Amino acid sequence: MSYRPSLDWLNFLLADLRGGLGPYVNVFLLTEAGWNQASIGGVLTASGLIGIAFHTPIGALIDGTRSKRALIVSGSWALALLGVAIVTFPTLAVVFAADVTMAVLGGVFAPTVAAITLGLFGPSGVADQLGRNAVFDRFGNLFIAALAALVGTYFGQRSVFYMLPLFAALTTIAVLSIPQNAINHQLARGLDQANLGRSRPFRWRHLFAERPFVVLALGTALFHFANAPMLALASQKLALEAKGFESAVTSAAIIVAQLATIPMAFLVMRANLIGGKLLLILAFAAVPLRGILFSLVDDPYWMIGFQLLDGVGAGLFDVLLPLVLLGAVKGSGRYNLARGIIGTIQGIGGASSYVFAGRVVVWAGYSVAFAVLSGVARIALLLMVVAMPETVPRVQTGKSTDGA
Repeated sequence: MSYRPSLDWLNFLLADLRGGLGPYVNVFLLTEAGWNQASIGGVLTASGLIGIAFHTPIGALIDGTRSKRALIVSGSWALALLGVAIVTFPTLAVVFAADVTMAVLGGVFAPTVAAITLGLFGPSGVADQLGRNAVFDRFGNLFIAALAALVGTYFGQRSVFYMLPLFAALTTIAVLSIPQNAINHQLARGLDQANLGRSRPFRWRHLFAERPFVVLALGTALFHFANAPMLALASQKLALEAKGFESAVTSAAIIVAQLATIPMAFLVMRANLIGGKLLLILAFAAVPLRGILFSLVDDPYWMIGFQLLDGVGAGLFDVLLPLVLLGAVKGSGRYNLARGIIGTIQGIGGASSYVFAGRVVVWAGYSVAFAVLSGVARIALLLMVVAMPETVPRVQTGKSTDGA
């Protein structure tokens, strides 16, 4: 039996749920709750640093648990209720507590969906399905961005957050439509498909002896330090230039990026033929270019257009990471733990950059902040070109296990 439709809906609806928050929280706090850029950056950094400490244990939990569907359900409802809490009580205590919880949940959804996908389709079919997951995720982001623009413009920014419980309910239906016994949990943790039942997981310390894993972790830390604050800063800058249309311009920036990500997802579906390293270099090259363009141009229309590079950069990287990582730790049985470790490392880079970028904006302006972030991104690109080996397994695309 095929579970592709269930995964399609799951990815679409989770994108709607996550997309109902994201940069909209930053814009709401800046334009309606009376916060400034430095305060927003400080809370995001503090909550992010606390949240990312859970990424590694969450990865270990995903490796060991058979209740992967329950992780999605509980996380969805927590996210929905927290979104409502932020706009209802936008105090420091409430926003900080909500941001901490949301940061923890950020380490749950994508790794759990990737593990379920690997457990359904196996290593031979996972490249094609991960790309398909990303396509529906991006369509979900486009849908919620357009819906948020419409609802936010006519009913106010708060109305966007009140839609979240509906998407949590629909997400619950989608994930529970995948039977528990359809997921091969040994494959889902990255054990060798040819030796299931005989192979055992490596010791976790062995991961740090794998060069591809170490280089990938360092590269993603730099990548996220440079890239993470760019959308938030661009959204703030656009919102200040277009008062009264904050939700609309924020949604426009997101929509443009998501449109560019869709063809990137199709590229990942052919990563077995193109090569993972070439796609990584493409993703890493887009970030410094985007930062330089943001630093040179103030026109809102051009800034929205430059968001195409976010789809090529972060969009492509997010889709490609689970596949590249699978090759980097092949047969270890610690796939999700490795994903959690990388999430922690890159999270430190991303979270710390929010307060850094916020301070630079306050002291020197948006243009200088974007230029500095672009410089960091160039270092990350050089690392990928020089040190990262090819890790994507050369297998036929479209071949899968019973999940297909």
